[in-house]
Amino acid sequence: MRRWFTTAALLLAAAAGQAQANEVVVYSARNEQLIKPLFDAYTRKSGTTVKFITDNEGALLARLKAEGDKTPADVLMTVDAGNLWLAATEGVLRPTPSPALRAAIPAHLRDPQDLWFGLSVRARTLVYNTRRVKPQDLSTYEDLADPKWKGRLCLRTSKKVYNQSLVATLIKAHGEERTEAIVRGWVANLAAPPFADDTKAMEAVAAGQCDVTIVNTYYFGRLLAKQPELPLAIFWPNQAPGLAYEGVHVNVSGAGVTRHAPHPQEAQRLIEWLASPEAQNLYADQNLEYPANPAVRPAPAVAAWGTFKPNTINVAEAGRLQARAVMLMDRAGYK
Repeated sequence: MRRWFTTAALLLAAAAGQAQANEVVVYSARNEQLIKPLFDAYTRKSGTTVKFITDNEGALLARLKAEGDKTPADVLMTVDAGNLWLAATEGVLRPTPSPALRAAIPAHLRDPQDLWFGLSVRARTLVYNTRRVKPQDLSTYEDLADPKWKGRLCLRTSKKVYNQSLVATLIKAHGEERTEAIVRGWVANLAAPPFADDTKAMEAVAAGQCDVTIVNTYYFGRLLAKQPELPLAIFWPNQAPGLAYEGVHVNVSGAGVTRHAPHPQEAQRLIEWLASPEAQNLYADQNLEYPANPAVRPAPAVAAWGTFKPNTINVAEAGRLQARAVMLMDRAGYK
């Protein structure tokens, strides 16, 4: 009888362990409506249940640090390479040396130590008023500091990480002195105080309050879907070869396996699937972003904006140089 109970207990423990292994827990700074369809698709394919908690990136990082080795989280998913870099620096992610992820995600869109991987790409580009600006008048981010744009430029606030990341990569390319001169030129050319978000900046451009701004392309897509009559168009800057800062600034949303993940193998398999062609269009299309996997074509609505050459500075630099970028923008009077 004792042997039967022992065997039964072992079988029950094994079954419980198997059930536990068939789940993965994600802490996500991405909105539920963007990620739930993906996780549902993964569950249907793999049989692994994906449980997730959504919050802002700061709260999730603080939670991971407070939970330590007691955390239930297997994956951290967030937006902006600066946030991913900070999570890696704070020690809440573990290396994931996955050949599948290295093959799927270009080197400049992932952490050099494989602590996180970009899963979708957002391009931060120029949007202009088609009634007031000709495309041939535009060229580079740096050129927006030229006095010819005085009273014609609108920008989103420097408090948002997107512009901090752009300035950080400009520092990487130009150094601080040159970058500060560029940012001071932007400030001198502002037609209005910086706006709270990209959409308000584009609305100001459309209304003729200013002529050009810098935005993430998915904000452009959302706005034009609602108001297709607006006189707005995208311009891809920094496309000429040989520039110190060559290519459109890109950033990522991405994910990494947490340092104390209870199910690290399941976590890795989930991220590998998110980087696969099967999932990439689903993941990027939900937010009008670009797939991080170059083998996958963007959604038709995104492809209609045209092709561009991206800047290939490793997006991790956006995190490494973020503090210097913030101080530089403050010195330059960019609020």
